[in-house]
Amino acid sequence: MFTNTVFAQEKPITHKVEKGETIIQIAMKYKVTPFDIYQLNPDAQNGLKPNVVLLIPSKISSIPIKTNVQPATHLVTPKETLYGIEKKYGVSDEDLKTANPFIEKEGLQIGQTLVIPVKEKAINTDVTQDKVIYHDVLPKETKYSISRKYGITIAELEKRNPEIANGLPIGYRLVIKGNAPKTIKAVTQVESKKEDAIQKLMEVSTGVTYIAYEVQPKETLYSLSKTFGMSQEGFIALNPELNNGVEIGMVLKVPSQASYSQEDRKEYTALSKKISFGNRKKMVLLLPFNIARLEADTINPTAIRLTKDKFLNMTLDFYAGALMAIDSAKVLGLPIDVEIYDSEETKNSSNVAAIIKANNLETANAIIGPFYQSNAETVAQLLKEQNIPVISPLSKDVGNPFNNLYQTIPATEVIKKAMFDYMRARNGNIMAVVDKKKESIVRYIKEYQKDIPFVTFKENGNVSAESLKAMLVKGRMNYVVMETGNTYMIKTTIEAMLSSMSEYQLQLVILEPNETLDTDEIKFLNLTKLKLMYPSVTRDNDSSEALIFEKEFRKVNNIYPSDFATRGFDVTFDTMMRLVQDKNFEETVNSAATKQVENKFEYYKKANGGYTNKGVFIMYYDTDLTLKEAQ
Repeated sequence: MFTNTVFAQEKPITHKVEKGETIIQIAMKYKVTPFDIYQLNPDAQNGLKPNVVLLIPSKISSIPIKTNVQPATHLVTPKETLYGIEKKYGVSDEDLKTANPFIEKEGLQIGQTLVIPVKEKAINTDVTQDKVIYHDVLPKETKYSISRKYGITIAELEKRNPEIANGLPIGYRLVIKGNAPKTIKAVTQVESKKEDAIQKLMEVSTGVTYIAYEVQPKETLYSLSKTFGMSQEGFIALNPELNNGVEIGMVLKVPSQASYSQEDRKEYTALSKKISFGNRKKMVLLLPFNIARLEADTINPTAIRLTKDKFLNMTLDFYAGALMAIDSAKVLGLPIDVEIYDSEETKNSSNVAAIIKANNLETANAIIGPFYQSNAETVAQLLKEQNIPVISPLSKDVGNPFNNLYQTIPATEVIKKAMFDYMRARNGNIMAVVDKKKESIVRYIKEYQKDIPFVTFKENGNVSAESLKAMLVKGRMNYVVMETGNTYMIKTTIEAMLSSMSEYQLQLVILEPNETLDTDEIKFLNLTKLKLMYPSVTRDNDSSEALIFEKEFRKVNNIYPSDFATRGFDVTFDTMMRLVQDKNFEETVNSAATKQVENKFEYYKKANGGYTNKGVFIMYYDTDLTLKEAQ
């Protein structure tokens, strides 16, 4: 049994408007709503003037009566939050948790049935028809600011004015309360169509579609701009009300998921079609042979060093690939002179400064190397005045901001982002199964991919198959991002996906190499059924050009090319081809992306200086058991 209240309205009182007073201030003073004042004073909708006398509804008396009211329940669905449920039913966090004490211990989980506390409601015994209250939209006003002004929700505002669902044009007459004449509705429909046309025109011209987004607790302008890939200034330009700060519940216009995750990508092109045979170019390779150290080692012969020294083997493999590229350039008749020097480097030292000075490398058009990031940065710093491109061939470090430094290996964050960009571009429904031990992956998704839900775990730590299946959507590809080394967790995730394939489209995704997937306990056939997909810096290439490179390399070196040998070829050949275009090196980098045998080169200028490579392949295992590049 719950107690409700019947109200009896008494005679209104009067209020004389003072200079500067607003309708909200007056309503608060008498503990009534702006609606109540507008009902008795329709002219007040056009503005308040000093000394005007308003009729104010007097306070109400109440007579309690009893009635049977059953408490409401709510079934938790994917992507719902406590905040959203509380707002939907108009209950406080404290009341909801009091009615559902298990929330404090277990948290909110998909499939839970919540008891919604029933508030005492007022039953108005007066059956009188409400007067129509209008509001004409002013510049910079939003649904949020208008609904807040009149003490209603955005949902209520849109229910009375369904034509504003996709926009809110200036001058638009909104119905706040009461039933509007049909003529008013006709006008709003025309305005709504006009707004739709403007919206579509903007989307066509910018290539970006927009959606409504409700601000959540603890979100800031900075976090929102990061989430949607916009500058703070751009965010405010799109939502002028943010000039007054960010408030919970504000509904903002934001780029749709597929839009904000993508950026303008460069066109991949074959540079060989644009060779410019002009002045000869000079390219330099600084490679860590460390010959002086080899000669000084009287204990270990060179043959033994070659079997033990992995760094030396890597250098020689890269060098062998680079020589193949240089030979290819000769065949093509490219006007390039090549100089190769021993950088004599370790992780913390090198001889590059002396080499640059002694060999007049300030006249070079491009320098490949050294290998270690710190040494490549030293070269870039020494040659920054001449703006000579320094190509860092093997370092995975992000690098310090030197305008002439080019990182050829994509950064870890770039590789992950490429995978999410691919899935979003295909309107995929993405979810994550991530082991708690994978803290860096959890942090990355929470910081950079905030809208991706995590599949919940059971008390014993196993994946909840029910939670995963509840997140699946029909009619779209469901991408399950799995990051764990736990064999049982992998098995249960795969089993849940396979059992759902008759109803849903599913694909398994990993962000990092996973050795557990290579063990006998994980069936490779199941991975191909789910078309296991992952981002990669390199690809397996069986094109005719790649087979020719492999054949020629084996012919010269009596061995198949290693990954370092192929990279030596790709980095060197790509650099040489860029040098002989009708633009300088930096201009070709800004205008064109390239694919070589196994590597992509899609350079972008970093905000703080220098260039990073965002050339990432998306690879997957097909059902015919072969590895393919996703298109």
